[in-house]
Amino acid sequence: MSAEMQNDSTQASSSSSRPSAAPLSRYESQKRRDWNTFGQYLKNLTPPISVSQCNFNHVLDFLRYLDQFGKTKVHLHGCIFFGQPDPPAPCTCPLRQAWGSLDALIGRLRAAYEEHGGSPETNPFGSGAIRVYLREVKEGQAKARGIPYTKKKKKKRSLITGSHDQVQPSKSFKQLAS
Repeated sequence: MSAEMQNDSTQASSSSSRPSAAPLSRYESQKRRDWNTFGQYLKNLTPPISVSQCNFNHVLDFLRYLDQFGKTKVHLHGCIFFGQPDPPAPCTCPLRQAWGSLDALIGRLRAAYEEHGGSPETNPFGSGAIRVYLREVKEGQAKARGIPYTKKKKKKRSLITGSHDQVQPSKSFKQLAS
């Protein structure tokens, strides 16, 4: 990413204030808001960093930071309601961002990064570590609510080729981060 990316974001935000500009779609408005929020998050870090310096660790920290504003109850392992889809009473378990919200956010930020001049190869929002984190959030939230997580069905093996390839287990987020 370069100074052009930051200039593009400044120009894009100033062009929206012109009366002749067409109104943005809901998706485009949300994408702009998300991009500005992420940029503000990076500026508030100590020391502040630019978008061009950020990596997947900054994105993961941002996603964890957003949890404090979540509205989805995620029961902890010690909670008596862990694994119950509809608990009969309130509990003190934390509220978190829902997996679907995080997944959509990453999609919008990934697109915004490239629209602001970042290359797909260096896009921190497209990192494998981000995909692993999102998968772990999805599985964890499903378990906490008692909803079975459906695993991908294995592909049928071709009778013609007689393939005996075995699927390797994916690395967890903790393995990728270390």
